[in-house]
Amino acid sequence: MAVIGVGIDVCDIERFAETLERTPALRGRLFTEDEAARPPASLAARFAAKEALAKALGAPQGMHWHDAEVVSEASGRPRFEVRGTVLAQFEAIGVAGVHLSLSHDAGIASAMVILEG
Repeated sequence: MAVIGVGIDVCDIERFAETLERTPALRGRLFTEDEAARPPASLAARFAAKEALAKALGAPQGMHWHDAEVVSEASGRPRFEVRGTVLAQFEAIGVAGVHLSLSHDAGIASAMVILEG
């Protein structure tokens, strides 16, 4: 398989948490119900993951935040569940595999996405 997209993003955890407190409806717009129940550092990492995915896909217009859900496998490894607008973009550019890495330390959450075709 060949790499067809790479994206990386970082997010200041405290600033992100403050934004969610100031604008409570934002949590529901950005995250699925399961994601929204997580603590601030995890939410910031998931936001960074969705941003990194958008970058890896070439920042297409019209993608919906809920169409890329970050879930954890039993091992704790994160992965995307995609549907709707994100799945359509995957199909349009031939995505056959997705690699996702999340981290949060020293007040910063980060994510990296690699798309294979």
